[in-house]
Amino acid sequence: MRSRLHAVVFDLDGVLVESDHLWEEMWSGYAERHGARWRSEDTTTVQGMSSREWSHYLNRLAGATESDTDTERAVVDGMVDAFERERVELLPGAREVVEAVSARVPVALASSAPRRLIDAVLRGHGLAGHFTATVSSAEVDRGKPHPDVYLEAAARIGQHGGDCAAVEDSSNGIRAAHAAGMTVVALPNPTPGYRPAPDALALATEEARDLADVRERLLRLLGHPATQGSS
Repeated sequence: MRSRLHAVVFDLDGVLVESDHLWEEMWSGYAERHGARWRSEDTTTVQGMSSREWSHYLNRLAGATESDTDTERAVVDGMVDAFERERVELLPGAREVVEAVSARVPVALASSAPRRLIDAVLRGHGLAGHFTATVSSAEVDRGKPHPDVYLEAAARIGQHGGDCAAVEDSSNGIRAAHAAGMTVVALPNPTPGYRPAPDALALATEEARDLADVRERLLRLLGHPATQGSS
């Protein structure tokens, strides 16, 4: 039977690149420089927020005198610097899953990262040409767990949410993709403090072990045969 799914929307942080720990490092460092303490609970709270949303949260927590825009710029500058120092690495299997899926259907990106970091990372790792569209949650009204960034990503590739599969690693990301009507393949981060909450995981259609498993699950969901030589 022909699949009803016609596109795939990927998250970035924790799905294609190993960067969740770097975001936490930047938020924590900013708070510390202002005499405040960033806790693991704060990371859980802001995961999936747009840069506009987390910079406001961080600014209030730190009691900083800078504007939210200045706070955002300081943190994102740190992330761009981390990328330039080759600290934002592709996760094993990321290139392979993007190449395999984009050869069959349009793919988009729905990320909480700001635009300049999305573009730097995708260009720097040679993946930009595989994406038909990329959307930052800063470009929509609300960040994850709201569906806005996923709905916009689907619209930019001419699809509705229900036409797409999504790949997510975080609680708020899974909730956002599910709220957009997408078929969610969860790739849970195994690191303590980052693993999705059980109620969020329950929203996923499938749960993958790693990106090689994600690739095979997506190809099956899309109605395509598994890749040769896959494990």
